Amino acid sequence: MIQPIEGAHSTTFSSDRDPEDLLPARMINELVYCPRLFYLMHVEGQFAESIDTIDGGIVHRRVDNGTGGLAPAEPCATQSFIPSADEDPAVIVPEATKPKKRRKSKHVQAATLFGDDDDDGSEAGEQEACEQQSDQDSDASEEAEDLPKTIHARSVTLSSESLGVIAKLDLAEATGSVVTPVDYKRGRPKRMADGTLAAWDPERVQIALQVLVLRDNGYQSDEGVLYFNETRQRVRVGVDEELLDLTRSAIAAARQHRESGQIPPPLVSSPKCPRCSLVGICLPEETRRLANIQQPPAAVRPLITARDERRPVYFNTQGMWIGKKDDLLQAKVEGKVVQEIRFNDINQINLFGNIQLSTQAIQTALGRDVPIGYFTQKGYYYGVSGGLGVKNILVRRQQFRLADDSEFCLDIARALVHGKIRNQRTLLMRNHREPDATSLRDLKRYAARALTADSLASLLGIEGIAARIYFGDFAGMLKVDCGVSTGGEGYVTAEKRPAFHFRSRNRRPPRDPVNAMLSLAYSLLTKDCLVAATIVGLDPHLGFYHQVKPGKPALALDLMEPFRPLIADSVVLSAINTKMVTADHFICAGKSVVMSDAGRKHFLLAYEKRMDSLVTHPLFDYRVSYRRLLEIQTRLLARRLSGEIEEYPVFQTR
Repeated sequence: MIQPIEGAHSTTFSSDRDPEDLLPARMINELVYCPRLFYLMHVEGQFAESIDTIDGGIVHRRVDNGTGGLAPAEPCATQSFIPSADEDPAVIVPEATKPKKRRKSKHVQAATLFGDDDDDGSEAGEQEACEQQSDQDSDASEEAEDLPKTIHARSVTLSSESLGVIAKLDLAEATGSVVTPVDYKRGRPKRMADGTLAAWDPERVQIALQVLVLRDNGYQSDEGVLYFNETRQRVRVGVDEELLDLTRSAIAAARQHRESGQIPPPLVSSPKCPRCSLVGICLPEETRRLANIQQPPAAVRPLITARDERRPVYFNTQGMWIGKKDDLLQAKVEGKVVQEIRFNDINQINLFGNIQLSTQAIQTALGRDVPIGYFTQKGYYYGVSGGLGVKNILVRRQQFRLADDSEFCLDIARALVHGKIRNQRTLLMRNHREPDATSLRDLKRYAARALTADSLASLLGIEGIAARIYFGDFAGMLKVDCGVSTGGEGYVTAEKRPAFHFRSRNRRPPRDPVNAMLSLAYSLLTKDCLVAATIVGLDPHLGFYHQVKPGKPALALDLMEPFRPLIADSVVLSAINTKMVTADHFICAGKSVVMSDAGRKHFLLAYEKRMDSLVTHPLFDYRVSYRRLLEIQTRLLARRLSGEIEEYPVFQTR
């Protein structure tokens, strides 16, 4: 049901406006279905595929291949939807019909050649009947020749400047000057209580818009047809005054939503949401739960899938060549195919070191919104390639505005640091052999102090102290003892020392295996947070806690703060304690330590296993993978930027 908007009454469209401002009829259909869906798709330019949208694309495949041609309307058929006040309606005078010629009757042979004399009367009657039937057939043939033929035109695009609407007709059935739009639907029609077929309001409004656009282009049109592919049934939709009023209100409401720049609130427990393809972008239940913080928390329905069925792919073999064959990503080493992966199974491509990727593979990946991440051979992350990205410039503009607001930045930074310290403390409690009570107490104290920090500089100090306490006890979570030789074979300074003996955090270059793995884990997590920010439409290089620096993905670093202990540190602990990575997987050069190709491969497996594991969200009480969780948290930050929610809920594990 369309909600009335204050001031949204006029459907008149100014002719001096940009043609790009024309409202697609399909989008007005979406507005009647859900105003928030209209805003996300039409204003923010967001879209996501689902089984329904893909099925709909298959249904429209034939009609979309039409030439789009349709003969222009005859002038006498013009009937504008909004007639000018100073014009009288045109009077159409019907053309005089010519009298039909009666053809000469043909001789009809009697039914039998041996008829009796008594049957003369009946024979004459039969002959007369045959003559009459012949005359009727001749008349019907002449009438059929006189009737105008029905012409079918597919994929016809018409616009109406007076309405400010553009419509694409799947099929137009033209008979003389009368054109009937036919719109294809993938599902089944609405069935009334008496068993008759009908249409839902969004479908009726879309048909009415097509009829009105046809009229505004000079055609005569009084009704439209909905063709439902699942049941192969047609439903006729007559355009009456009640439907015209509903359509006018929908046009005005759509224009008002677009110009307001305010996203409409989500529907309340609507049955429409579970089948909506944009439910993972909209987050209706989560947004409403966080927006109404003054009210008792409502239960959140798990409307999104727990994990993405697609997987990231990592290429680590130096000298590898990767190309595209049909719908496959094909990897070759020295001209020999070593791996083939379907593009439909990939959501990221990551390249480590000297690996070549063909132009065709890059074009296909970017066309499908599959980002390509680039790492050095040692795992240092230095860039990502992406497509044109989302068109949601509104949230990015708001991000730039609020990044200059020091109070807003401090508010977000407090929440991020508080969540990070709390998660560090939880990780120590869960994994340390003997958690130190003093460390746990201090971490709890500094987490609380982070919420009252009066500046970003003060917050940095609190975070640094907490990190020193946390990494001071980090070695207690390592439960494997083995040795590694420093300096390598042949080095004079080579000595034997514990492989996974961790004293403190060091980097550039890391000087022990644990720090080498921590650096690689943070690089991978930075890449995933950067991809999540890009998907949502945020600029990953403009943060609120981390300051702007050329080439530094400040927002990605902001987003990853609470997840450093839960994902990166946890992967390192898991890889060591389960012996997925051993001392043999490291190469020492002087005082620096790097992972071998085999060790990096094992570590990437551990990382992806962690990202694919399910975790319960403490606010919404449903389980999602860590990779899905990163996207949800980033979308919630976007909600905070747009003002839909008042606080950013940093993820804190229980």
